[in-house]
Amino acid sequence: MTTTKKIRWGILSTANIGMAKVTPAIQKSAHSEVVAIASRDLGKAQAAAAELGIAKAYGSYEELFADPDIDAIYNPLPNHLHVPMTLAAAKAGKHVLCEKPIALNAQDAEALRGIPPGIIVLEAFMIRFHPQWLRARDIVRSGELGDVRAINAVFSYFNNDPSNVRNQADIGGGGIMDIGCYPITAARFIFGAEPKRVVSLVERDPNFGTDRLASVLADFGNGRQLSFICSTQAAAHQRVQVLGTKAKLEITIPFNAPADEFTAITVDNSGGLDGSLARREILPSVDQYTEQAEAFALAVLGEQPLPWGVDDAIASMRVLDAVVASEKSGGWATV
Repeated sequence: MTTTKKIRWGILSTANIGMAKVTPAIQKSAHSEVVAIASRDLGKAQAAAAELGIAKAYGSYEELFADPDIDAIYNPLPNHLHVPMTLAAAKAGKHVLCEKPIALNAQDAEALRGIPPGIIVLEAFMIRFHPQWLRARDIVRSGELGDVRAINAVFSYFNNDPSNVRNQADIGGGGIMDIGCYPITAARFIFGAEPKRVVSLVERDPNFGTDRLASVLADFGNGRQLSFICSTQAAAHQRVQVLGTKAKLEITIPFNAPADEFTAITVDNSGGLDGSLARREILPSVDQYTEQAEAFALAVLGEQPLPWGVDDAIASMRVLDAVVASEKSGGWATV
């Protein structure tokens, strides 16, 4: 890219993911600079600004949206605030990178079709920008695995803190919304298709009311399936396996790839079961949040378009809706 321009970011809230991972990653993007941060508590905003070296701090979200020196907003607010605050920012002329899931349900997400023309809104599935996922998709497309039949995934962690937003059902907490969305996005990314129907088995925390363990099977048609388990109260674990008719592929750390370490993909067509004859590909160490910010910035600058936008985010929410509908009905739910 030839441009030396940078887009100017405002950070919406002092949420942990923004402070610890995403904002520092945006600051490393060659075509980005973070110029402001806002909180409903001015003191928190000022402390965050001082910690991260951000010039301006605001005590309200509205002040941030009104700042004419900001091009884009990063929205890591709790799930129930994703749509209203993204819409407010977009109507103020700001492009928005919004944390996943983009809404509480597909109907909620449909409101994002009302964003003004020319405004970019992206759901922040950072994995789609990591070289390991791009390489995995290339391997699938090359035909080396044969016909890809199944994707199997696990994503779990343990968190039983009642004050944590992930454990608050009324604002979109629970494992399906927080981490179940990742295997769904991964399968849509690898298959290059949308699932037709899903069935789920869900166990809920008796105190929080959130889903703490879910098993999901999604039918992508043409003999293609996704199966995954997600849990908010199990040992930390994550894996993705892609099974084809000729070979199998595994991504070792698929979702929380470390920013400062190499990552690995294995491809095994040996027919063996212990993996000892698998080919191991080492991918460069990158910060996937920086890669995401850079791609977003280049799209805002008109250098290269993003493959995903509001339509993709709504499609993702439709799958999540079907998972919930299946839990309620006890049977298959159409996407």
